[in-house]
Amino acid sequence: MTVTKFRKRRRPFGKLATPEFFDFDMEDFFENRLRTHRFFNDRFWNGKANQPALNIKESDKFFDIELAAPGFEKEDFKITVEDGYLNITAEKSLSKEEKEEEYTRREFTYNSFERGLSLPENVEEEEIAAKYKNGILRFRLMKKEIEEKKKPKVVEISS
Repeated sequence: MTVTKFRKRRRPFGKLATPEFFDFDMEDFFENRLRTHRFFNDRFWNGKANQPALNIKESDKFFDIELAAPGFEKEDFKITVEDGYLNITAEKSLSKEEKEEEYTRREFTYNSFERGLSLPENVEEEEIAAKYKNGILRFRLMKKEIEEKKKPKVVEISS
């Protein structure tokens, strides 16, 4: 018996609309999530479903991707390309403390997101470039020529 790894069919640039968007049922939400106390563990509420907006433009030679991520700095991002996927993560925390004679005030914020895109086969992964300016993370993905698969050779059987 041979065990093979299951690999999901890749869709270029992933799913832009998540299954939660199409499968949301208001009655199910109130019946199950609130009654069974899964409210705070639910993906709908814990922030993972909240992803930054994305624009993709295609030309003959490249793809341009714009990701809205205001409030971050260039150093807050981690971008990796692995096995045909572009993974973008960002994390930022900020804390501030003021001490006066009669009180101490502390403020802190934390913001993060993760976004993954399945890249088309015709993207040159080694040539991906990124820039961050004015809250927009921009990528340029250069296209490459894909070699067409050769037709199978028909072998004649001789007598």
